[in-house]
Amino acid sequence: MSEIVATDDVLGGAPRIDGRRIGVHHIAKQVIDAGEPPEQVAADYDLDIADIHRALAYYYDHPDEMRTVETQRRTVPNGLRVIRGPDDLGGHEEPEPEA
Repeated sequence: MSEIVATDDVLGGAPRIDGRRIGVHHIAKQVIDAGEPPEQVAADYDLDIADIHRALAYYYDHPDEMRTVETQRRTVPNGLRVIRGPDDLGGHEEPEPEA
């Protein structure tokens, strides 16, 4: 069974399962939002079921931190922009190469 850790150099400091790049927020999204059974999420990521429950407990025990993680995930860093389709490219298209 792994601990929940947070280090600045992995997942931007978001809490995660020790030794893995699987964030608490990701586990919570899979189980809570997507309705995946915890056993299936554990199998999908080759984790112990206890790791899934530990991540969910952390998620519920630290609501302010989880809201901050969610906000950071939705924020687009300076200098970047969101492109959802061709219309969002407006004027930044590359010229066709000459044959």
